[in-house]
Amino acid sequence: MAVEVLLPKIGLTMQDGTIDEWLVPAGAFVSEGDALLRLATDKVDVDVEAEGQGVFHPVVPAGTTVPAGALIGWLLADGEQPPGSGDASEPAVTGTNAQAAPAAAPSANGTATRDGTRILSSPNARRVAAEARVDLSCLRGTGPGGRIVSEDVEDFLAADPSRQAPAPLIEEQVIPVSPLVRRLAKERGIDLAAVQGSGAGGRIRRADLDATTPTPAPVPRTSRGPATAPRPGDVLPLTGMRGTIARRMHASLQEMAQLTHGYEVRMDAVVALRDQLKQEWADSDLPVPSLNDFLLKAAALALREHPLLNAGVREDAIHLHEDIHLGFAVAVDGGLLVPVIEDAADLPLPEIARRSRQLADAARAGRISPAQLEGATFTVTSLGGYGVDFFTPVINPGNVAILGVGRLKDGVEWVDDQPRRTRVLTLSLTFDHRAVDGAPAAEYLRTLEALLRTPLRLLV
Repeated sequence: MAVEVLLPKIGLTMQDGTIDEWLVPAGAFVSEGDALLRLATDKVDVDVEAEGQGVFHPVVPAGTTVPAGALIGWLLADGEQPPGSGDASEPAVTGTNAQAAPAAAPSANGTATRDGTRILSSPNARRVAAEARVDLSCLRGTGPGGRIVSEDVEDFLAADPSRQAPAPLIEEQVIPVSPLVRRLAKERGIDLAAVQGSGAGGRIRRADLDATTPTPAPVPRTSRGPATAPRPGDVLPLTGMRGTIARRMHASLQEMAQLTHGYEVRMDAVVALRDQLKQEWADSDLPVPSLNDFLLKAAALALREHPLLNAGVREDAIHLHEDIHLGFAVAVDGGLLVPVIEDAADLPLPEIARRSRQLADAARAGRISPAQLEGATFTVTSLGGYGVDFFTPVINPGNVAILGVGRLKDGVEWVDDQPRRTRVLTLSLTFDHRAVDGAPAAEYLRTLEALLRTPLRLLV
């Protein structure tokens, strides 16, 4: 019996996704749990596994963007034809007949036509064409509505090898690799010939690049900087991650009554304890917490005493969360991600430090999973590393508060008319005035300060 393959909805905010590449060829037999496709969403790229087994029949070509839940393929019994394939005399798709699985037209969201002023093409097709210096106007698209897909470019190059740059041609002939992975390898200085592919037929996947040490290569210096850096006159579309951030932040400010408190806290005890831990844990496997780790733990513990800050507003009611799942902002290329430390108030400080490092590293490397970005009930964001003293963070939709952390700086305390150097930083708590009034928000900050003045309580 034919089993539908649907585009999964990854995370609460995902509306559509792009099939970056199929990881198995049409007509191949797949088992439950096998990696089936590489999916690009507005937040992360992730491998999607098959939820059943059978002979794979795609109905959407690589490079197509479709809505969550759309039909993108079938898993068929040996000799079975996909539903609605028409003429029963057509050859059946079998595990050894890879040519009997032509891609059908995708959903309406993936259709396109030529409009006379631009040529409709997939992102992968444009990348491949740019690398090989192929004019897309010379190609006839076989995708839905005449859309040019990467296979069209590759077929064109195969028919006229003289038009293809030598290096990409050699890589495609000898090493099975997608255009996206080839581009990433070039950016990272990785020689694909030295990479062992883990995909079907030895195909090199993005995970294989992540596990490979880059080959050092000289980087040409130019006065204009890296090619990806924005320059005066550029037009940057609000799409992908940038578009998601724009929509969510605009909605947050439109739908909430946001107010920010600024509050200076003493960090002398935290700094001293951290210096002590550096020495005591030097020969252990325990990670030394950063100042932000101390703040994460303190923020989570303070929420136990102030549950109104660990809540959400929906359906004209304030819903207090039972669990404390702490999100923390991580700057990445092109935007911002918010990994989540689940049950943060119950974790000892070394575990907070370990998880925050792992999640931040995964976010910056593009390896974080969508599940690790969902479910935050409160968020902490820091700009102290950029020298910012105070700012007004915008609440993550679904929460009622967010804590901003400024830079550590010198302060002065007067003792018996004598100045004494102290270490301080400024916290900025933005809260939704619909759910929380100014006084309870200030009480939360006072509790947070008390925890930071006696940081030994944060270790356990």
